[in-house]
Amino acid sequence: MEKTKMSFFQRIAKYVREVKAEMKKVVWPTFKKIRQNTLVVMLYVLIVGIVIWVLDALFTWGISFIINR
Repeated sequence: MEKTKMSFFQRIAKYVREVKAEMKKVVWPTFKKIRQNTLVVMLYVLIVGIVIWVLDALFTWGISFIINR
């Protein structure tokens, strides 16, 4: 089994061919699914932001209560 070393440009060409073949196998999401996933992410970001805001307010109140005793 004798392997000949490919040149730099042959390796690049092989890589591009393999990428092209793999891209044909990709199942792209529909616009409806993209929109749905985007809305879910935005909702979770909003919920997490509100939770962080509430925790920050509680900790701020707690610390100021302890300091100002």
